[in-house]
Amino acid sequence: MSQPTVASKVERLRAEFDNSFAVPARTLDSEVVELLAIGAGGRAYALRLSQASGVHPDRRIVPLPTSVRGLLGLAGFAGVVVPVYDLAALLGHPLPERPRWLVMAAGTPPLALAFHELDHHVRVRAADVVDSAAGPEGQRGCLHGMVRLPDGNRPIIDVPATRMLVHQLAGHQSEGAAT
Repeated sequence: MSQPTVASKVERLRAEFDNSFAVPARTLDSEVVELLAIGAGGRAYALRLSQASGVHPDRRIVPLPTSVRGLLGLAGFAGVVVPVYDLAALLGHPLPERPRWLVMAAGTPPLALAFHELDHHVRVRAADVVDSAAGPEGQRGCLHGMVRLPDGNRPIIDVPATRMLVHQLAGHQSEGAAT
């Protein structure tokens, strides 16, 4: 049997992601948590699906001349220009290769986070998620909790905390606290 093509994997992941929004919220409330298992900077992480509004592969990013750590540039989404930050760089372990995936962070202002690998979408029992209190400021403050998955434990990236870090790096602490 032949290996699935990248296009078929992308299509399968997109369908799983889209279908996850069709599930009634009442069946997912406190007993199930939906996550995206991702890779950034050569490490395994998870993102809460409720903190994302879309996932996009191979989006064109226009680079900007900047000294802001992790800022890759700007990308267009449905006519809106959105800043794109390298998630690995924000977490303190950049890779020389350009990330191929973008996740749109839920909330405002618009923000996209770039990462290297999209491993899978998963629903886990809430008991498999170990929440932790907010960590120290900076990159480690972006990690809130851990999830037990069959392929190993993964730290959970808290998208709102990551948004706050982006605002701090860009020099907008007051805006970051308000969003």
